[in-house]
Amino acid sequence: MAISVDPPETNRDLRVSQGYTFTFLSDPRTETIRRYDLLHEKAGPGGEDLSRPAEFLIDSSGTVRWANLTESYMVRARPDQVLQALDAMVLPEQGSAR
Repeated sequence: MAISVDPPETNRDLRVSQGYTFTFLSDPRTETIRRYDLLHEKAGPGGEDLSRPAEFLIDSSGTVRWANLTESYMVRARPDQVLQALDAMVLPEQGSAR
């Protein structure tokens, strides 16, 4: 899922235009974004608050098990990095998560 400060309509339009199939959530009051310390205050056009680019793997108890934090929205974790982190979360006797 993705979380953004953008309104639902903007997120919907981006999701549709890019063909994304995962859920986009809007956090215009930045409650969740602040909880994960991901707010870039006044970093956007016109001094808007932006959410910092990040990817997380969160287990069923809500514990962050892996995080990829960057300063640039252009830098994202590669799929193989995420899959490797996911595999590391699975107990060895359970085998691969894939």
